[in-house]
Amino acid sequence: VQLQASGGGSVQPGESLRLSCAASGSGFSINNMGWYRQAPGKQRESVAVMTSGGSAVYADSVKGRFTISRDNVKNTVYLQMDSLKPEDTAVYYCNAMIKMSGGIWSSSYWGQGTQVTVSS
Repeated sequence: VQLQASGGGSVQPGESLRLSCAASGSGFSINNMGWYRQAPGKQRESVAVMTSGGSAVYADSVKGRFTISRDNVKNTVYLQMDSLKPEDTAVYYCNAMIKMSGGIWSSSYWGQGTQVTVSS
């Protein structure tokens, strides 16, 4: 199973970006999917996570500005980021809790990271 993230870039404050992350492979099911970020010199933090049933949890810092969604048929998670601020600058990583067919436990898979830079 591989996670492929895309959609990062450089924008000005107040602008928007949409990140996408698709899981590829076969013989698996996905539980939670989400986005994390890591700014220079800081620890990786959770941004938004969505369950397979569609329930979402957001970091306080992004509530009202970011929206997570997922397409369970395409095994893809999205992060719509609006009203971006300079403090949103970070490398964004997608994550998925994946259970292989016949397996008991889910394992954590990470995408490769995509840079988001917000600067005037």
